[in-house]
Order: sequence, then structure tokens, then C-alpha cells
Amino acid sequence: MIALAPWLRSAAEALADVSESPRLDAELLAAHMLGMSRDEMLLSLPRLDVPESAEALLARRLASEPIAYITGTRDFWTLSLHVRPGVLVPRPDSETLIEAAIELFAPNAAGSRRAPRRILDLGTGTGALLLAALDEWKDATGLGIDASPAALAVAEENARRNAMEGRASFRLGDWGADIPERFDLILCNPPYIRESAVLAPDVRDHEPAMALFAGPEGLDAYRTLAGQIARLLAPDGAAIFEIGYDQEEAAGALFREAGFHVSARNDLAGRARALIVTDK
Repeated sequence: MIALAPWLRSAAEALADVSESPRLDAELLAAHMLGMSRDEMLLSLPRLDVPESAEALLARRLASEPIAYITGTRDFWTLSLHVRPGVLVPRPDSETLIEAAIELFAPNAAGSRRAPRRILDLGTGTGALLLAALDEWKDATGLGIDASPAALAVAEENARRNAMEGRASFRLGDWGADIPERFDLILCNPPYIRESAVLAPDVRDHEPAMALFAGPEGLDAYRTLAGQIARLLAPDGAAIFEIGYDQEEAAGALFREAGFHVSARNDLAGRARALIVTDK
């Protein structure tokens, strides 16, 4: 048997050319193979050997397959989510939308908004944003919309996984079309990448193009959404959209032209990541 500690070192070295976090990737692969949490694995590292499946899974990551597709899980906010090929992998940047919502609906926030009771997630994917928001506001219920049946199946599984199936429902749809009700909080991570953009192989070759690309400027989804939000927002409600690092002005202008007040919240790297849209 081969000890796990030296395998982790060699795996991290091999992954350096395909990953921005090679050591973390190696550890996540090993923990998955052992059926342990990463923390449990690291505490037990001196007595662990390399599982037989190690090289096969490492080869998949070396071929640029996203780590979340290999392990089948991804942590997001307070949740552990199931992920599979064909559905966009949740990213830490998207947690900025939840942070913005918590600040906006805080009891002492300007505008005195009450806690959201009804939440809409447009382009829900794995259900990450909706479920994270429902975990923050325990009395709320929500609806997730997606054009992909595969994504909706994953979102429903994640609602069950996190004991929220009674509070979250999911529906096939085209953004906000044919939704008759209004919501206190709307969350949305639409496709916003320019068609000409050069992406890393793990994104370009594995993640669904329909969840990534949005026309020559990356603004097609925002144009549609800007025309729908007015009839979907409840009084004193807020819509929060993820944007690309350079889209604050261009995407914001579309919502301002539709009559909304627009502000932005930065991500941990200091770049505008969440566009906050309100009626005042």
C-alpha cells in the first residue's frame, strides 16, 4: 500500500498545471475516495493509505474535469449541494448575492424592509441561491425557475438533501415569463459571459454553455430580465443579480432605463459582483 501523505504531494504537483488550487483538489479527491470529510482525512493523514481508485480520479481532474463533477458535491454558503455534469457548478463569488440580501433586509437597514417571505430564483441551476436564502430566512418559501430539466432535477434533490423540500418548489420556465405572483426577494445568476471570451478548459469543455454565454456583450439575459422585474417585485422588494467583473455600468444601465434604482456590492476581490435593483 502507498501512504496517502506522499501521494497528496505528488498529486498536487501534477495538478499545478490544470488547477489554481492543486493541493486542495488533491485533498478533496482523496477525502471523496475515502468517504471522509476533508477535515477528518487531514486529522487521520498519518495512518491513511491511497485508495485503489486514486489514479483514475486524478486522471479525470488532470483532464480538466471540474472537481465538483468528480466528487458530486460542492459546498455553498451554509449548505452541501449535489452537483453533476450538465449543471453549472456553484461558485464562491455567487455568495456575494446572499451577503447583499442579508444586508439589505437586516432589521436596521435603510428603508426598513421586512424579512422576505417569498423568494424567486431565476436560472436556479443547483438551487444554490434559493436554498441558501431559505436557510437564512426560516419562515420564507421560494420558487426556482430554470430552462433545464436536468438542473431542476438536481435542485429538487438539493432541497431534499437540505430538508427544504416543503419550502422550495421548482418549475421549468423562461426567466420570469408566465409567473403570476410577486416576490420580496429575487435572486439571479444569469449567463453573462461574452461569446468571444476565452475560458479555462474546466469551464469551457465541461460546464453547460447555456448557463455561461449571453451574446456578444454578455448582456442578453439582463436585457430580458430588465423588462420582467417590475411585474415580479413586491412593494419594497429587491432583485439581486450576479454580474461579470466589468459589467456594473452596462448591466446597471439596462435596469436604470427600466426605472429602477441600482447599486452594486463587491466580492472578496473588490470587484463589483452583485447588482442590487430596487424601486427606490
